[in-house]
Amino acid sequence: MLQILSITTPIFLLIGLGYFAARSGLVSREQIRGMGIFAMTFALPALILRALSQRPIGEIVDPVFVLAYGLGSLLIFALGFAFFRLVRGQSVASCALSAGGMSVSNSGFIGFPVVAMVLGAPAGVALALCMLIENLLIIPLMLFFAEASGQQGKGRGALLGETFKRLARNPIILAIVLGLCLSLLQVSIPAIPLKAIDMLANASAPVALFVIGGTLFGLRIGGAGTEIALVALAKLILHPLAVGLAFAVLPDIDPTMRLAGILFASAPMLSVYPLFGQRFGFEERCAAILVTATALSFFTMGGVLALMGAGVF
Repeated sequence: MLQILSITTPIFLLIGLGYFAARSGLVSREQIRGMGIFAMTFALPALILRALSQRPIGEIVDPVFVLAYGLGSLLIFALGFAFFRLVRGQSVASCALSAGGMSVSNSGFIGFPVVAMVLGAPAGVALALCMLIENLLIIPLMLFFAEASGQQGKGRGALLGETFKRLARNPIILAIVLGLCLSLLQVSIPAIPLKAIDMLANASAPVALFVIGGTLFGLRIGGAGTEIALVALAKLILHPLAVGLAFAVLPDIDPTMRLAGILFASAPMLSVYPLFGQRFGFEERCAAILVTATALSFFTMGGVLALMGAGVF
C-alpha cells in the first residue's frame, strides 16, 4: 500500500500545483487551455510514437494476451457507451468520452510502476501490449465516435468521410500510424529527432497533470456527480473484472501475464483524459472523473493486490 501511495502522491502534487497556479492568478484559463493543446498536439503524440517504435512488434506480441485485454476493454467501452446513451440519454461525444474513460488505463505512469513492483521484468512486455490495445483500438474508437458526433445531419457516406478526414489530421492518430509502421519495419528513429521526441514525451505527464489542476479551479460539478462516480468506479472495478473474465475463458494464458493484464486494467484512466475532453467541451467533467478515479485507485489497486496474494487471480 505504501508503494502505491508513493506512486500516486507525486501525481496529486502536480495537480495541486496546477490548481494553486490557477487559483492565485499566475495562469489564466486561456493559458491552461493552451498548455492542454500543446500536450495533445505535440507531447502526447511524441509519447505514443516513442512507445510504439522502440520495440519490434514481433519480439513481444502475445496474441492471447492481446485478445483477452482487447476483448475486456472493448466490452467495457461498449457497455459504457450503451449505458450513457440509452439510460442517461447523453450526446454521442459525451458517451464516447465516458466509455473511453472506463476502458483506457494510465498504463505508463501508474499501471507500470505497480506491475513492475509486483512482477518484475514481464511488466515491460505487458505495458507494450496494453499500450497497443489502448492506442490502436480504444482511443481511436473513442475519437471516432466523438468526432462523428460533430457531423450530424449529413448522409452516412458523407459522415464517414468527414470523420475519417478529421481523424487523419489528428496528431494522436498520425503518431499511432507512424509508430506502428516504424515498429513493423524495425526502423530506428535517428538520434537527433529521437532526443526531441524524448523531450516532448517526457513533458506529457507533468503538463497534463498541471492542466488538470488548473481546470479543476472553479469547477462546478452540479448534477454530474453521479456520472463522475459511475465512470470512476466502472474503470476501477468493472474494467479489471472484464479483463479477468476474458483471460478466464481463453486457453493457454501465462499466469504471470494474466496477473499483469488485470493489474493494468485496475489502474485509473490515462492522465491526459481531460485533454481529450477539452476538444469537445468536457474538460472539467473529465478532470473531475480523473481525480476521483486516481484517488480511489489507492484502495482498489490495493484490493486487487490483496486478492492476488490470496490466490483469487
